[in-house]
Amino acid sequence: MRPASPAISDTIAAIGLAIGGAMGLVGTFVESASLRETLWTIDGVALVVATALLTMKYQRLGNDCVAAGFLTFLAGESLLLAGNAAGLEASVPSYVGGISLWAAALIMVSAPKTFALWMRLTAVVAAVLFVVSVGLILWGTPLLPTSAPLPAAGYPFLVLTFIGWIWTLLKPDR
Repeated sequence: MRPASPAISDTIAAIGLAIGGAMGLVGTFVESASLRETLWTIDGVALVVATALLTMKYQRLGNDCVAAGFLTFLAGESLLLAGNAAGLEASVPSYVGGISLWAAALIMVSAPKTFALWMRLTAVVAAVLFVVSVGLILWGTPLLPTSAPLPAAGYPFLVLTFIGWIWTLLKPDR
């Protein structure tokens, strides 16, 4: 008997996570503001679609904490998307709200043992780095979404978490 292939919604969610992770990471390192805003807009839309589908999937499975985590991520990504066209400096208020919700979402998705331990750990590391970034910004440190080491250090951990979620979505049922 052949292993079951992923549902179309799982495939679309995986594609959204892949596009979001790639475009978001690349957008962080480009110099052109117009190109960065374009890449981050594509990233944001892809992640909103992916996390909407993941919310529905985990709600149907009865995993309310994970479903609520993906819904919270969707809300955070929407805030980021809304501030994107304003430019780096003007987007900081929506950025702080967005990554605050990302951090909460990553903890909510990782609290239950739904995903492999390594994915849960990368999510927690990303969440901690985002919370520290939020704290620094709120206490007056002039950080932008592209600042290094923070908040930029959180992005690779976020993308590693996405890779884990993609792997979970696409692996054949055993």
